Amino acid sequence: MKDIKNPIETEKQEWRKQQNQLRLKTWLTIFSPICILLVWEFLSQTGLIDARFFPPPTAIASTFFDLIISGELFHHINISLFRIFVGFLLGVIPGIIIGLCMGLYAPIRHFISPIIMALMPIPTIALLPIIIIIFGIGEVSKVVTIAGSVFFPVVINTVAGVISIDSIYLDVAKNYGASRKDFFLKIALPGSLPVMLEGIQMGQAIALLTIVAAEMMGASSGIGYLIWTSYRAFLLKEMFVGLILISFFGYIFSLFLRGLQRKLVPWR
Repeated sequence: MKDIKNPIETEKQEWRKQQNQLRLKTWLTIFSPICILLVWEFLSQTGLIDARFFPPPTAIASTFFDLIISGELFHHINISLFRIFVGFLLGVIPGIIIGLCMGLYAPIRHFISPIIMALMPIPTIALLPIIIIIFGIGEVSKVVTIAGSVFFPVVINTVAGVISIDSIYLDVAKNYGASRKDFFLKIALPGSLPVMLEGIQMGQAIALLTIVAAEMMGASSGIGYLIWTSYRAFLLKEMFVGLILISFFGYIFSLFLRGLQRKLVPWR
């Protein structure tokens, strides 16, 4: 007779295999940026690329610590993160509410869709002069610019998520006399979460792009301002510090939203 494998031992082997695969993915994720930095350092130090335009990562790291010690970097980071956080919330919250209404009620969808479709192709940065005229050159204009850029992917994905809900759930809710609140909170919101969170993920990436452009055009502080003024003064090490910071925050925000997605929609 053939040996019958112990199901517990089989489960343990499968678990070990999954853990090994997870460790491999983690190491590959860590190794790839380190590899790029090492190649960049080698090319810059050996003169294969012009160190004036692409300073070695060690020199950029030294400049990074100098900016931290002086306190200048924290000032720029705090200002930019405040603008991103407030603008992101002001874009996401209305986007979710309007998206749920459009998804649930066809008249609202048909009324608002042409407006969204007309405004969405216009880059928010192109509207910045009008935003500055209306809201001034202070903090409000930067926040409104970010909110506008985040709003569209969130509202569109939320509508798509609600429409994709199987109609049987809506029919059952109607038959059991569900209230409008129940439709929103117990059917539309949970049912649209997977697609909605993808829109929020897109929104956070667009928010980082927008804040850099907005701070380049009409600001006296922030990471975008640091990048632009450093470029104009040919202080490329400081410029790369700002670019790497934007990349770092984008990666951290993306990890946070992915973790949130795994908690809220674990079946995906």
